[in-house]
Amino acid sequence: MVTRLQHQHESIREIIGDLPDTTLRLEVIPGKWSVHSNIAHLAAYQPVFIDRLKRMSREPAPAFGRYVAENDALFPAFLDRTTASLLEQITADRALITTTLETAGEAFLTRSGTHPRYGLLTVKDWTEFFLLHEAHHLYTIYALIHSTESNP
Repeated sequence: MVTRLQHQHESIREIIGDLPDTTLRLEVIPGKWSVHSNIAHLAAYQPVFIDRLKRMSREPAPAFGRYVAENDALFPAFLDRTTASLLEQITADRALITTTLETAGEAFLTRSGTHPRYGLLTVKDWTEFFLLHEAHHLYTIYALIHSTESNP
């Protein structure tokens, strides 16, 4: 899990290569997020995850609502940014997440918070959920890129 936390996000750059923002912003599937929107979502969610980690460090088993990007007042600002700036933000926030988890100690990893669908999860479980959520979007980005390339 530590290796994925440190490096999984780096695959975004490998997947998108040197495609321009105009291509990354194309809505390949009508009504669905573009590659850029998926990246903006990943960038917007990391500060939410950081806040959740902070709350779990201070509060006994806080309850968290489901994160919905469209309900996040900050999400439109992420959509307006360039893909390059989103990738820089993801890298910076990931360093903060990694440092927080590596320095907090074993006791912190057993603290918990309540997920609306999966119930009480430890910090370790929340981190796994975070990584799997990110992996889902990495797959989506990959699929959209290849759809874009095959249907210019």
